[in-house]
Amino acid sequence: MARAVGIDLGTTNSVVSVLEGGEPVVIANAEGARTTPSV
Repeated sequence: MARAVGIDLGTTNSVVSVLEGGEPVVIANAEGARTTPSV
C-alpha cells in the first residue's frame, strides 16, 4: 500500500501530516506542538 504525506509550508507556520487508516494525522514536532514556526 502506498503512503501519503502532506506538507504545508506556510509563511507563518508549517505542518506535516500522514494518512493512517484513511484519516489524516498531524505529526507533532520535537516539542509536542502540531505546528512549527516557519523561518
